[in-house]
Amino acid sequence: MSNLVDGGFDALPLPGSGRTLERWQILASVAAHDLSLVKLFEGHTDALAILAELGGAEPPARSRWGTWCAEPPDARVELVEAAGGKWELHGTKAWCSGAHSVTHAIVSAWNAAGAPCLAAVSLSQDGVKVSDSGWEAVGMAATRSVDVRFDGAVAMPVGEPGDYVARPGFWQGGAGIAACWYGGAAGIAEMTRQRCGPKPDAHRMAHLGAIDVALAGASTVLRETAAWIDEHPSSSAQQPALRARMVIEAAATEVLTHAGRALGAAPLCRDARFARAMADLPVFLRQSHAERDLAALGASLLPPAEQPWLL
Repeated sequence: MSNLVDGGFDALPLPGSGRTLERWQILASVAAHDLSLVKLFEGHTDALAILAELGGAEPPARSRWGTWCAEPPDARVELVEAAGGKWELHGTKAWCSGAHSVTHAIVSAWNAAGAPCLAAVSLSQDGVKVSDSGWEAVGMAATRSVDVRFDGAVAMPVGEPGDYVARPGFWQGGAGIAACWYGGAAGIAEMTRQRCGPKPDAHRMAHLGAIDVALAGASTVLRETAAWIDEHPSSSAQQPALRARMVIEAAATEVLTHAGRALGAAPLCRDARFARAMADLPVFLRQSHAERDLAALGASLLPPAEQPWLL
């Protein structure tokens, strides 16, 4: 990720700025190249967007950021006011992607009143201990999404309590994750096309056709979602974001199935890039909440203010 940051490629258009699709196209392009890389790059660019939206401090030049906001019940971080008006983080944060390589992070935490909040923290201090535990997956292994322990690490609150989820950028960013999934699926699709050989049989061509259909529908939904966000930058994008995430997850799953069936075992065993992408994407897709997201989407449609499926 250092090359992307040092080269200024992280200066993406902000979500809802009128150029949301351009932002997602860049994320998808990185994902098509390397899913572990885009996981770190998306976290970095999401952190920059959060700081901009919530009035955080200007990030140091060439700093590399993580966005660590997972909240498993067994890993909870507290933001505590200390002497001299300083703030400190205490506790263990799980699933910290890029912990061994980023310089700073946006961390979700809980204040003394039990309210959720965000804090920006530099990782180059004694109160931060990056572990080697908490990530055993083969897929997305390069993200090294390990546990990080905070023991009085000095931090700076970002925004007000509750702002992380309440801000429009929360669901705008959630839809941006779907663009990463799409890019990963498109990368696998292109590798499949290239590996079908000069004279693919009818079965391989059928699999390529199915992949094209899946990605064409997914691309259309992403474009529509980006346009909706740019037309409603201050509104909650929960419904269109959930819809986009579920459509892209389904399309990516189709691509994984057809790519494997089209090419068989050989590239999974002998082609490092293809094998890594095929292992990475299923793990990345599980950032979806599956049926819980489907249920949330269904709930948002009742009672319907309009008939959502009319052309």
